[in-house]
Amino acid sequence: MTDAVFPNGGGSDLPLPDLDYFKKGCNPLAQTGRSKLQNQRATLNQQIIKEMRLRAGAENLLRATSNHKIREMATLELSYVNSNLQLLKEELEGLNSSVEVYQNVEEVAAIPLIPLGLKETKEVDFTVPFKDFILEHYGEDGSVYDSEIADFMDLRQACRTPSRNEAGIALLVNYFSQLSFTEARFFTPSKQIGVYFTWYDCFTGVPVCQQNISLEKASILFNIAAIYTQIGTRCDRQSVSGLGNCIDSFQKAAGVLSHLKETFTHTPSYDMSPAMLSVLVKMMIAQAQESVYEKICLPGICNEYFSLLKMAQESAKVSEVYKIVLSSMNQTPIKENIPASWAAMVQVKAEHYKALAHYFMAVALLDRQLTPADDEDKQEKALSQVYDTIPDGLLPVMILKTINHRSRIGKAHLHKAIICHEEAIRALSLCRNLRRLDIVQEILSVAHKRSLNKYAMYETEDDFVSYMDAPELVSYSEQNAEMVPFHLSKGPLSVFCAKNRLTAPRTVHVVPENGDLGFTLRGGMPAQVNCLDPLCAAANAGLREGDYIVSVEQTDCKWLGVTEVTNMLKAMDETGVIIQVVNVQDPSYMTSKSATYSGAMQKTYSMICLDVNDDSDGKAKTVSKKLSFLSWGVKKRQKATSTISIPSAIASSSHAETRLSAAFSNDSSVL
Repeated sequence: MTDAVFPNGGGSDLPLPDLDYFKKGCNPLAQTGRSKLQNQRATLNQQIIKEMRLRAGAENLLRATSNHKIREMATLELSYVNSNLQLLKEELEGLNSSVEVYQNVEEVAAIPLIPLGLKETKEVDFTVPFKDFILEHYGEDGSVYDSEIADFMDLRQACRTPSRNEAGIALLVNYFSQLSFTEARFFTPSKQIGVYFTWYDCFTGVPVCQQNISLEKASILFNIAAIYTQIGTRCDRQSVSGLGNCIDSFQKAAGVLSHLKETFTHTPSYDMSPAMLSVLVKMMIAQAQESVYEKICLPGICNEYFSLLKMAQESAKVSEVYKIVLSSMNQTPIKENIPASWAAMVQVKAEHYKALAHYFMAVALLDRQLTPADDEDKQEKALSQVYDTIPDGLLPVMILKTINHRSRIGKAHLHKAIICHEEAIRALSLCRNLRRLDIVQEILSVAHKRSLNKYAMYETEDDFVSYMDAPELVSYSEQNAEMVPFHLSKGPLSVFCAKNRLTAPRTVHVVPENGDLGFTLRGGMPAQVNCLDPLCAAANAGLREGDYIVSVEQTDCKWLGVTEVTNMLKAMDETGVIIQVVNVQDPSYMTSKSATYSGAMQKTYSMICLDVNDDSDGKAKTVSKKLSFLSWGVKKRQKATSTISIPSAIASSSHAETRLSAAFSNDSSVL
C-alpha cells in the first residue's frame, strides 16, 4: 500500500512521514487554508447525510402510524431536522463563499475570483467485488491480483486529497484514464458487481450513491475543473506571466466543464446537471475575460484618446459577459442552489466594469479635446466604432468638433458611471459574506470617488436642464476568452489512431517569399498542407503535400483548425517559423506483421503448423497453455489478422504471464 492517512492529520504522537511517501499530486496531511476548508466541507457533508436519514425516518413514521400522539412527535422531530438541514446548508454555502481563502496571499488590489470546491466522496473497497468477478467471469483466482487491486484502491484514495497544482491535475487525469480500462474489464451493462460510488453535491451537500461508474468518472472530471479554478485564483495577478496562467487555468476549467456537460448528460447530482454546468462554464469564461482586462491594464493606462476608447470597450466586454452569467444565475432552477454570494459578486462586477467603461469614455471626451495636430478622420472612425447609436441624431464628427456636444455627452457618461458605482456598492452591502471582503469595498469606494471628483470638475448649473442619457457602448476585446477543449488522447482520432501509421515528426523551417508561404491549408483538426508549390522554400526544406501540422514554434497544434494555424503562420517575421509535421504512410507499403504473412508473401498451411520443438519420437507436439484473461483481447486481435495461430508461439508467449498491472497501471502513458 503506497498511501496511508494518519488520524488527525498526523498528530504530535505520530511522526510525519516524508512527502515522497504519498503519491505524486496527493498530500492528505496538508494544513493549508484550502485543505482546512475542504475538511470542513467533508464534515458538513457527513452531518447533512445524518440529518437526511433522520428526516427519512420521521417521514416514514408519519406514513406508517395513525396514532395522534406519535404523529405529533414525528412532526416535531421533522421540523427540528428540517431546521438543522437548513442551517447546515447555509454553513456549506458560507464555505463556498470563502473565496478569499483561495486567492494569492500577495494580492493587494484586485477583486477576488470565484473558485469551485472539490466534491467529496466515501471510500470504496474494490477487493471482494473484483475478485468475485474475476473468478466468475474469467475463471481465474482473484487473489493473484491482490497487489494490482490494492494499487488501484490507493490511486482512488489519493484522488480524494489532490494537491492544488499541475501534479494534482495529473493524478486525477491518471485515475480517470484508469477508470476507462476498469469499466471495460469489470462493469457490464447487464450486471452490477456490487461496487457503490457515493459523491456529495458540491453546493447542497446532498449525497448521491450509485453503482454506475459514470458517476465516478463525471465527479472526477468536476474535480479536475475545480482544481483548475483554484490554480487560477492563486495565480499572481500582479505579473504578466501570472495573469497568463490565470487566463489559461479558467479557460481549461471551462473546457473540462463543457466536456462534462456534453459527455455525461444524465448525472443525478444537481451540481453536474446541464443547467448548472452551463452557468459554471459561462462564469469561468467571464473570469478569464476579467483576467484579460487586468493583463491589459497591468502596464498602466495611457491618458490618450485611442487608449481610453480601447479601455472603455474592454471594460464593456467584461461587464457584458458578467451580465450574461448573472442572467443565467437568476433562472429558477439555478437560483435556489447557486451560492447567493456568487450571484452578488457577479452583479457587483457587472456594474463595476460598466461604470469603468462609461468613466473611460467620459475622460476621452472631456479631457482629450480635438487639436489641429490630431488625425480627425482616425478619431472619427474610432468614435463611430464605440457607439452603436448616437442620441439626438448627432454624427461622430459633430461630437468631435463641437465642445458643447462633447461636454454634454461626456457628463452623461460620468453620470452613468456614478449610478453604476452606487449600484455595485449597494449590491455588495446586501450580501453578508461579501461585506467581509475589505479589498472589494476599497476598490469600489475609490472608483466611485474618482467619478464623483471628475463630475465635480465639469458640473454646471444648467446640467439638470440639459440632462441626457448616456449612449450604450459597443463591447470589444482584442483577446476574447474561450474555453480550451479537454482531450485525453494524443490528437483527433481521425488521424491519430491505430489504423493510421504515422511517420516520425519532421522539423521544417518555413520562410515566406514576398509574403507567400507557398502552400495553403485544408481540413479540420489538425490542419493539412494543401496545394504545395514544389519550387517554394518550404518544399525545399522538406515539407510535403498532405503533411499534418502538429506544432508551430513548439506550440501544440493537433487540436487547432485551419484558421488558428493560419493566423500563427501569418504572425511570423522574415526569419520564418519552425513547424513540426507528420504524414500518414501508404498502407500498401506497410509490411504485415500477422502470422500468415512475411514480407507481403502468404505462407502455406503446412508452414504455419510446423513445430520446431520435436520430441524424442520425432512427432510434432502441440503445446497449449491457458492464457490470462487480460490476454484474451490480444488473442482476438491475433485471430483478426491471422487465420491460424502458431501453437508453439502461443506456448512460449510472455502474454501468459501478464497480470492486472496493465489495466491498473498508474502510468499516464496509457493515454
